[in-house]
Amino acid sequence: MKALADPYGELKKKPSLPAGMRRRFRDRVLLMTTAECFARCPHCTRSFILGKTETVDTEKKLQDCIEYVRRHPQVRDVLLSGGDVLTLPDSKVMHLVDAFASMEQIDIVRICTRALVDKPERVTDRLSRALSRSGKVWANVHINTAEEAKRAAAAAAKLVNRGIPVSSQTVLLRGVNDTPAKMLALLKALSAARIRPYYVFQCDPVAGICERFSVPLEKAKKIEKYCAERIGGLSLPRFVADLPLSVRKIPLDLL
Repeated sequence: MKALADPYGELKKKPSLPAGMRRRFRDRVLLMTTAECFARCPHCTRSFILGKTETVDTEKKLQDCIEYVRRHPQVRDVLLSGGDVLTLPDSKVMHLVDAFASMEQIDIVRICTRALVDKPERVTDRLSRALSRSGKVWANVHINTAEEAKRAAAAAAKLVNRGIPVSSQTVLLRGVNDTPAKMLALLKALSAARIRPYYVFQCDPVAGICERFSVPLEKAKKIEKYCAERIGGLSLPRFVADLPLSVRKIPLDLL
């Protein structure tokens, strides 16, 4: 697939959506809560668009997003992303969480963050306790190596001990985790930290990124096979590609 500067069309104005909202899949929406991050990952899909696209940074924009969700009862899952939502103060994080967790139709509010790796002290007992109140919050973290998983373990424990599921979305990166041994070590370290290995993604087709980091499909399949033969299902993520215009994540064996 050809690499593009904005393969998922996030810079395009979509009149059907409120400012700062993204929707690619039927049952979920994503809110760009901020353009700030704890780290500027060189493989980030949004590395070239952060700061160029609107965020949900006013109460009016938040209320517009809430009203949109109300008008679309099939939406049951709200992702608070960006940027990194945990760069915001606790009061703003909880205002966003509570706005959607209080809606009967919403089953899941996802906190999408790198804080567990890059700023683990951000995950305090106070924040973990507040996030647990609704029983609807999940944490989606982005962890690419066993060393990162070990660094995230203490922060993950604060969330898991409060009943907040923690899942990792990993990107398969050339020169970082693209050997069977490195990937297996990562999956074992995630499980040991009670972080569910959720997805391993092929690098997104973003110009200037996939040329540097992408791993050949056949090599990715061999890494998946190696891991599947050595660990149980609880520790085995889905190896997938997130292709523009697709209505689902595509398993590698279908490519």
